[in-house]
Amino acid sequence: MPRINLLPHREMRRERRKKDFVVLGALTAILAALGCLLVALAIDNRIDEQRARNDFIRAENARLDEQIKEIATLRAEIDALRARQAAVESLQTNRTIPVHLMDELVKHVPEGLYLKSMRQDERKVTLVGYAQSNDRVSELLRNLANNTPWLERPELVEIKAVQLGGGKANANDAGRRLYEFSLNALVRTNDAPAAVPAKVAGAPVAANSVR
Repeated sequence: MPRINLLPHREMRRERRKKDFVVLGALTAILAALGCLLVALAIDNRIDEQRARNDFIRAENARLDEQIKEIATLRAEIDALRARQAAVESLQTNRTIPVHLMDELVKHVPEGLYLKSMRQDERKVTLVGYAQSNDRVSELLRNLANNTPWLERPELVEIKAVQLGGGKANANDAGRRLYEFSLNALVRTNDAPAAVPAKVAGAPVAANSVR
């Protein structure tokens, strides 16, 4: 007698497929979750590495900023020292200028000309004196313009005839007539610093005074 299987094979296969699908879905979900977790961990690791690099860069920038500040401070101190040194050198140079001017005037004041006063105000030097003639004054101007390394750009301010004893000259006093003059010149220096004001008055500086 033939045997007849009365069990629901189709239903059993369907149930088995459902179970397999559920298991496969669960495994897929687990694998996907693991993948997402690994990706998240990798991203976090990259973020941490980038943060570490950023922190290092910020620290280096801060260190460089401090070094730049120190360099700027050192440069400021060096500039201040250089300025102080230049001021001291300028002061020392300017202190010797009146002496050099006196030496130059003694060399270049022509015969027949007498300097009554010399006044120095920064670079400007004013000379006042007497001369026997206009030619003597012109010769002094030429000497100051061409023959001295300490003065430049001499300029006649005023010249007038006076009596030897004072007062205006007249035709009867031609033999005693002198010319009182005033002229300006500039101190010639490399960087043209302001010289220490000096004044010498009432003393002849010419080697040959008026006779």
